[in-house]
Amino acid sequence: MASSKIPARMKEIQVVKLGDNFREVTKIAEVPVPTPGIRQVLIKVTYLSVNIADILYTLGQHTPDVSPPFPAGLEGMGEIVAVGRGCTKKIGDTVAFFVHGAFREYVLVHDFTLVPTPNSTDPAYLVFPVSAITASAALEKKAALQKGESVLVTAAAGAVGHVAVQIAKMAGCHVIGTCSSDEKVAYLKSIGCDRPINYNKENLDTVLKKEYPKGVNVVFESVGGDIFDTCLKNIAFFGRVVIVGSTTEYFKNNESCTKSTGQKLDITSTLIQKSADLKSLNMVYYKTEIPKYIKETITMYGSGKLKIKTDIGQGCDKGPFKGLEKVYDAMDYMLSKKSIGKVVVAM
Repeated sequence: MASSKIPARMKEIQVVKLGDNFREVTKIAEVPVPTPGIRQVLIKVTYLSVNIADILYTLGQHTPDVSPPFPAGLEGMGEIVAVGRGCTKKIGDTVAFFVHGAFREYVLVHDFTLVPTPNSTDPAYLVFPVSAITASAALEKKAALQKGESVLVTAAAGAVGHVAVQIAKMAGCHVIGTCSSDEKVAYLKSIGCDRPINYNKENLDTVLKKEYPKGVNVVFESVGGDIFDTCLKNIAFFGRVVIVGSTTEYFKNNESCTKSTGQKLDITSTLIQKSADLKSLNMVYYKTEIPKYIKETITMYGSGKLKIKTDIGQGCDKGPFKGLEKVYDAMDYMLSKKSIGKVVVAM
């Protein structure tokens, strides 16, 4: 079953060769609009989001068995305009989705992977398929937060980080957050972060040693490199370091990336000395629990307890981002580290 307004062809951003320079390895192409198969839906996209993971995708790391050309992008939301046989969804339903090949005007997705949304006009729902559940699951399953503990969130003003800050506060913790600008410091204070640290103005190691001489109980880490080393050096006895990403690997060819200097920290001896735990989380291995975390975080958002920040290019001279062509400017903006929250593109 399909809407009568579906065009025969559409635009998509294709990865034409593998690499980490998004502009150089992709192009906009015109392709036929696909027809949904069994338990598939066709979605007219209203919003897309750009993420560091999109660069991994253009490198071929998400789908190593697929060769270019293939459609780029991973996350979006929109309205269902056609359904295949056996679908549990109906035409007119609004949903968010995570799928390999999201950067297109119409997307085919299996109906059992969708996140229902009240409408297709609130881009905040782009946060829930991946960013929000990663923060929630990591802090619950890996960090095992206790009231009164100190929690250090790196990249705290990012898509995952700003959710982690708020969930840690809800758990009754003292939250420290790293960021790269005074604007982000102000934002972090507005969502309850007790001690934002602009590492371009303050030395992270100095601040932690002076203000938290006994160390921090939990580190929610998504940066890697020297930031990771500094966090680990300042972990408390019996502390937990939870890794959910390593953006320095993605930014390694970007001049704004923190450069590694000197001898790398001996991770093993540092952990043993503090009897600390080093953990990581990849939601791929918790598929059966994803609906639980989606429901919990969406409920938090609906009740006003969780505030979601989206950035459509308000702070960018090429914003606002509207139309598939603007994905390129949105990607540049996200990589510049000037954005706050989830970077989105309206279609």
